[in-house]
Amino acid sequence: MTPRPDPPLNVLRQPLEPCSNRPLTGFFRDGHCNTCAEDRGHHTVCAVMTAEFLAYSKYVGNDLSTPRPEYRFPGVQPGESWCLCAGRFLQAHEEGCAPNVRLAATHLRALDVVPLEVLTLYALD
Repeated sequence: MTPRPDPPLNVLRQPLEPCSNRPLTGFFRDGHCNTCAEDRGHHTVCAVMTAEFLAYSKYVGNDLSTPRPEYRFPGVQPGESWCLCAGRFLQAHEEGCAPNVRLAATHLRALDVVPLEVLTLYALD
């Protein structure tokens, strides 16, 4: 059975805007930070990658920058947007290396993990 996405609302309680189609992101690989009960990682934070965050993510075990052609994953580069796991974003915030976020493209369910006040600290919109 195919998972059904939760309602596409952002943390501002408005329609969820796209995060990135290049690279194609999201739990559903639909360009949005949509989520569902099966998304255990809560891929809900639309983050704009930085070299610092990508190095940190690789260091803690999630290499987002190395291409993985076998998974049709081109790797994420600084300046590109990516639907980041909410827990990883919060961890990066606590470590002082969180990337900026696009609130309009960050799913409402991110608030299950990250307080809006924290997301707002990094908001580009």
